[in-house]
Amino acid sequence: MGMMEQAEGRSAVVLLSGGLDSMVCAGLAREAGYAVHALTIDYNQRHRREIEAARTIASHMGARRHVILPLDLRQFGGSALTDDIAVPKGGVDETQIPVTYVPARNLVFLSLTLAWAEALGARDVFIGVNALDYSGYPDCRPEFIAGFQQLAELATKAGAEGRPFTIHAPLQHWGKARIAAEAQRLGLDPAMSWSCYDPMPSGEACGLCDSCRLRKAGFAEAGVLDTTPYAA
Repeated sequence: MGMMEQAEGRSAVVLLSGGLDSMVCAGLAREAGYAVHALTIDYNQRHRREIEAARTIASHMGARRHVILPLDLRQFGGSALTDDIAVPKGGVDETQIPVTYVPARNLVFLSLTLAWAEALGARDVFIGVNALDYSGYPDCRPEFIAGFQQLAELATKAGAEGRPFTIHAPLQHWGKARIAAEAQRLGLDPAMSWSCYDPMPSGEACGLCDSCRLRKAGFAEAGVLDTTPYAA
């Protein structure tokens, strides 16, 4: 969770949603020398376009393997991304957890990422969460990542045998502007990634949901061109 040492050839599993944060996170893992194994969870979310973005990014990164794992969270619902609930377009409200929160999503996803890492014999897991300039999701907090790392030790054969895992969250204390600047430094085209919660039928990002607003503000603050087409 701190600075990454060089890890030439060591395998890592990267949770790759297809969003900007996960793209930059994968880029940092690759830069540090890890052999990237990318895991994308296809949870039947509203923003299906994100899955295509993850495919593009994994290919661009030269991922050793890219697993797209089906997990139909529409069966549970409870979120604007997995249920028939409108995606809010009025702006980011930092006083409450928004309806785009998917119940326990990062806990579920990190558990699957950990399971693949253990099967691979990998000790390193990467997730692109950040706790600045985000929508207030509880499963993006540093306390959650630290808690999950302890849990990983208790929950696995590898942990029981004294071979613990490191949960890397290199973007944890970054805002969107720094993430946008880092994408540019890593030579990653922003348009490879997808952030919009409610894509237009035309294929454009809506430009008005929380995720689009945070993304656009980050690129503007960083002075970096976002090559993604927005409807608004």
